Amino acid sequence: MDKKKSHHNNPDSSPLSFGEGLGVRNELYPIFLKLHQLDVLIVGGGNVGLEKLSFMLKSSPNANVEVVAIQFLPELEALVEKHPSVKLTQSKFKKKMLKKRHLVIACTDNLEVNKRVYDLCRKKHLICNIADTPPLCDYYLGGIVTKGNVKIAISTNGKSPTTAKRLREFFEEIIPDDINKMVENLNEYRKTLKGDFQEKVDKMNEITQSLKGKQ
Repeated sequence: MDKKKSHHNNPDSSPLSFGEGLGVRNELYPIFLKLHQLDVLIVGGGNVGLEKLSFMLKSSPNANVEVVAIQFLPELEALVEKHPSVKLTQSKFKKKMLKKRHLVIACTDNLEVNKRVYDLCRKKHLICNIADTPPLCDYYLGGIVTKGNVKIAISTNGKSPTTAKRLREFFEEIIPDDINKMVENLNEYRKTLKGDFQEKVDKMNEITQSLKGKQ
């Protein structure tokens, strides 16, 4: 069972590297996944597995996840009891467990097992995240701000999880709690607009111009 504690790729990944990346562009492509429609596998039931699962369920409470490990932390088992869409399988990792998956996370304390999971995922064209090992990550888990229908994902290109955390706190503070009401109202208004797509875009841009703030 994984007993180590660290920030891994969550939020964002890897230690801060001072003096690096000057002029470098973050080329990561952000997407928002409907995890209740996908099949996620987490290999590892220790502290890291608990952190990964907690982070995932905080954003997607109905995520369809199976956690595989020889042993599970009591805290992880308690978390799973609150989420019917999550399944625990007490077993060693086996190749067949990758069948019909969409997303994989390996976070055991055995580097050989993690590397094997990654290599098998590459052969099956599955995207995989290996905790604490950026070169073996097809994706990072970034900082996330959620207020109703509004969700913001933050990435520092795997350089500084602390910066991602501070940015998350900043956005949580400055974004008003009633922004969801505004989003809902704009959605209803958009439904009443007539004309072609461009005309609707122009109208929505016009009425939301004030959101940019006064110069």
